Amino acid sequence: MNTTLNREQLISQLNWRYATKEFDTQRKISPEDWATLEDALVLTPSSAGLEPWKFVVVADPAKRQELIGASWGQRQIVEASHLVVFAAKTNLSTRDVDAYIDRIAKTRGVPVESLAGFRDMMIGGIIQGKHDVARQEWASRQVYIALGNFLNSAAVLEIDACPMEGFDPVKYNEILGLTEKGLSAVVVAAAGYRAATDKYAALKKVRSPKNEVVVRV
Repeated sequence: MNTTLNREQLISQLNWRYATKEFDTQRKISPEDWATLEDALVLTPSSAGLEPWKFVVVADPAKRQELIGASWGQRQIVEASHLVVFAAKTNLSTRDVDAYIDRIAKTRGVPVESLAGFRDMMIGGIIQGKHDVARQEWASRQVYIALGNFLNSAAVLEIDACPMEGFDPVKYNEILGLTEKGLSAVVVAAAGYRAATDKYAALKKVRSPKNEVVVRV
């Protein structure tokens, strides 16, 4: 595995990745590689840097087995080496903003008072400026930025992944106890290594020509 990528290698890795349907149950992601993927998730950008999410790594085999019934029977849930549920915060409040402001002040060595304008912008635009449904939709859209980062980071490490929207969020929240944590499942990703029998691995990517999807103005 290359530790640095040039332009051609980057595109090669993105061509290599696909939504893995069948995982090799005998191969596990190393603790070091998984820790790197978690680090990559932490580095995901978000609007205003507010990070309205949690990444729930489901390590309990019994929980994963229970989740199959809430995932339309998709076996990736239990066959993959790792499973992560991307959850949005449902109770974003001024407390979250203030905790973030304190973190900025400590990390960058600046007075909290100097961040008052930024704080007011977040509270006015996100906390008070959006009704509950709009704020939850905003948080869910932010979560997809993290998903994209996870998929591409995994591809760079030559780790297979499968993003999954085919599940019942209400049941996921119940099984994983997310609601009482102020969270709601948005999307899921299974990660591991493709099985040799996965027929989708050899299929060519189908994408629109670049000149049809890239618009220059």
